[in-house]
Parts: sequence; structure tokens; C-alpha cells
Amino acid sequence: MLSFFNTLTRRVEEFSPLDPEGQTVLLYTCGPTVYSLAHIGNFRAYIFEDLLQRHLEFRGFNVRRVMNLTDVEDKTIRGCCEAGIPLADFTRPFKEAFFQDLSTLRIKKAESYPEASAPVHIGRMIEMIATLISKGHAYQARDSSVYFRLSTFPAYGQLAHFHLNELRPSGRIKSDEYGKESVGDFALWKAWDEKDKAVGWESPWGKGRPGWHIECSAMATGTLGPSIDIHCGGEDNIFPHHEAEIAQSECATGRPFVRLWMHCRHLLVNGQKMSKSKGNFLTLRDLLHQGWTGREVRYVLASTRYREPLNFTFESLLGARSALQRLDEWTKRLHSRTSRVSLQPIAPPQLDTAAFGRALDNDLNTSAALGNVFEIVRDSNRLLDQEKLSPSNITFLNSWIRQVHSVFHLELNYRRPDLPRKVSSLLFQREQARAKKQWGTSDSLREEILALGWKIKDTRGGQEVSGNSLN
Repeated sequence: MLSFFNTLTRRVEEFSPLDPEGQTVLLYTCGPTVYSLAHIGNFRAYIFEDLLQRHLEFRGFNVRRVMNLTDVEDKTIRGCCEAGIPLADFTRPFKEAFFQDLSTLRIKKAESYPEASAPVHIGRMIEMIATLISKGHAYQARDSSVYFRLSTFPAYGQLAHFHLNELRPSGRIKSDEYGKESVGDFALWKAWDEKDKAVGWESPWGKGRPGWHIECSAMATGTLGPSIDIHCGGEDNIFPHHEAEIAQSECATGRPFVRLWMHCRHLLVNGQKMSKSKGNFLTLRDLLHQGWTGREVRYVLASTRYREPLNFTFESLLGARSALQRLDEWTKRLHSRTSRVSLQPIAPPQLDTAAFGRALDNDLNTSAALGNVFEIVRDSNRLLDQEKLSPSNITFLNSWIRQVHSVFHLELNYRRPDLPRKVSSLLFQREQARAKKQWGTSDSLREEILALGWKIKDTRGGQEVSGNSLN
């Protein structure tokens, strides 16, 4: 039985998708705010979501996963204004770096990566806000910003498990928000001010920009529909971000927004919260420069169940290196014993290989699943020493470890070319064009990439790149 912990109900529940045929899973995951390089705490969440998608696919589901890119937000606007460049120019290198890091960590590409600044999504946000106003769930305040009227959604607080009357003013409330009807009301549309400089869009309420919460609601419902199966993120997203998403989405559509909420715990570094002042703030690039591999970092981030605290240390990286070497040696040993004759695979009765899948079925228990893998490695090595594994048993184990890698993606021979920055940028543009069904633009970008010496193959998992074909 496939079951997951639901943050909304605080129970482990049996999972089945909304799809009447029970085949397709709609999965929305909160992506990065592209004002800097993503850090390893961010990638803990992204690897958890990758493992979730891969296990669902391992169990036979077709997963439609969407991950947003937040490029309209206080930090991105402040960054582009300080740099004196357009918002798109400021965020572009961070988007490119993010996709390069996804590749290094072997994270599967999502179906699409909607950007908050894209005209189609800005239009969707304005439309959703207008719907909320027409239904009495939102209003324009004295500061010209538009706010969600929290009093119209009594269920607010259900995800974080608190009651609306527990909200209190905080020191972070801006003076220009005193026109709000209630302290808990949150911004859907922020009126333009001089600090925004060139960043802003016209709307029925004047020039301004969307609030962070409405961005995800508009992009999630716009790409996957009004109701989705699973929404993921880090535990820091629960309140206020995901709580606000529920309120505005359900009030706008009149439909339940999300069936299953899944959140991963924070990552600590050497037992402490990451902080630049403490010297323990790490990006993937920092670790690669120190000689660690993306495969080793992936192993550490995947080895602890998503709902349990993860303390990232250099000792854990050393442990990952040792574990992977052990797995590689075992895999090579199996291959050396593989018969050239096609054999019917037969599971060794002494080995409980099915425990791997059972562990993942139980709320994605990755630590137990990897524990089973190394039990199989240990016990099968002993049986090989004793000549107690038949060729058919070895064929089975070769097939089984491929299934393991279909979820964990830790195989030694994984290769993806390091892409030049220009190629990465064009690939990203092409992904966006394909997501918007702009096939002519997609074809033109393919030709540009080919001219640079790289071939593209479009697959269900995304664009597969090979090359360099001309150099």
C-alpha cells in the first residue's frame, strides 16, 4: 500500500490520485527564488521531490510535475535595482546556474518551470485577483494595493494548525499596510512605489506587481488545473505561503486545491542552521570546488527520510563516498558473474529484495530503502563467496539494482555533458517555449543549439543533450 504523511491531516494516508483512471499524478513543487545561488538546504527539498516523482513512476504512475521559478519578489527586485539592470538580466544567470545544479545532482526535469514574470502568468494572476474581488474575498486598500480578506475564509490556519484569531501584529508590518481591514490580510497585488523602479505591470488597480502567494496559486492552477494531487515544499513554506495558497485558490475556483501536502524538514550543517556569519552556508558549487561530487551530495541528501532532521557534515560526505564505492564494487562483481546467455531472472529466496519498494511505499522511507540495498549487498556478497547464487539469481540482482537506480539514480556510469552557459540558456528558453506550445520558437532554438554543436532528443523526462557533435 502506497501511503504518505499529509501535513493537512497530520496522518499517514493511503494514496490514490484524483485521475479517474488512477494513472496520472499532478504534482506541484515550490522552486527557487532566483536572486542568488540555491544552497544545499534548498536542494534537500528538490531531491526529496525528485525521489517522490521517481518512486511514483516506479509504481506505475504517470507524474506531471511542475516547479515554479520565483523571479518577481522583493529580493529579486532589490537585486536588479541595485545592479542597475533589468529584472530578467539579473535573474537569468541564477536560473541557468539552478538548471546546471539540477543536472549535477541528477534531478529529473519537471514537465515545466513557469516563471512568475511571464506575461501569460502575470495575466493569470490579474484574472485570479479580479475573481477574488468580484466574490468579496479581496479589496483595494488606501495604499492602492489589493489584499485578501481573510475573514471570508474561516478555514485559514488548517494547514499550520492554528485558528485565525491567533494571528497577531508583528514588527514586520509595513506602515503602508495600515489600510488593511485586518492584520492577517495579505497582499495579492502590491502597488508600485519608487523603490521598484522599472519593475511593474499595469492592472485594473494601477501599476504594481503580484504578491508571492498569488504567483504560486496562479501558476499551479494555470498549469495543472484547479485541483492537484500533491503539493510539496520545505516546512518553512507551510505558513504563511501554502496557507495563503489554499485560501486564495479555493476562494477563486470554488474547488479543493490540494489533496496531499508534503513538506520536508530543514537541513542543518554541523548541527546548526546555515548562516554566512557562521561560515557554514554551503552551495553545491562550494562542495564541488572542494572535490566532492554531485553523486555524493545526492546520496547524503537522499539518505535521510524527508520528514526527519538532516544534519549535513563532511563526515556524512565521507560516509557517502565509502557507501558508493561499496555499491560500485558489488555492481562490478555482479557484472563479472553475468552469463552471456539470456536467462529468466529468478529472485534469490534468501534475499528480501522487495523490502526496498515496501520502505518507499511507507511514506518515502529512503533511509530504510537504502538500508535494504546494503543488506542485499552484504548478504549477496556472502552468497557469492559461497557459490550459492545461480546465474538466474545474478540476472535478477542486476535487474533489481537497475530498479533501485531508477529511484535513487546513484549509478556509477551516469554521464551528462557539462554544458556551456550559452547552451544552458538556450535550452532553458526552449523548455519554456515548449511548455507554452510555441513550436516554431522551439524549432528555431533547436537549430541554434545544433549550430553550437549539441544535439537534442525530446523525451518524457525532458530534453536529453548529447555532443559536442560538431567539435
